Amino acid sequence: MTSEVQKSGPAGAVYGLGLIGAAIYFISQAGTFWAGVLGFLKALVWPAFLVYELFKHLQA
Repeated sequence: MTSEVQKSGPAGAVYGLGLIGAAIYFISQAGTFWAGVLGFLKALVWPAFLVYELFKHLQA
């Protein structure tokens, strides 16, 4: 019997917590149901928003 060890476990946990936090933030800002759906979709790609804002800040 072989066992496999997940070496990226902590990174997955950080992404998961970030996903939950982003979903709560984006959905709480929504005014309508469809804006909430869009907020959830944005929460799925929150690292892209983070990197975009970081690069925008570093450029200035």
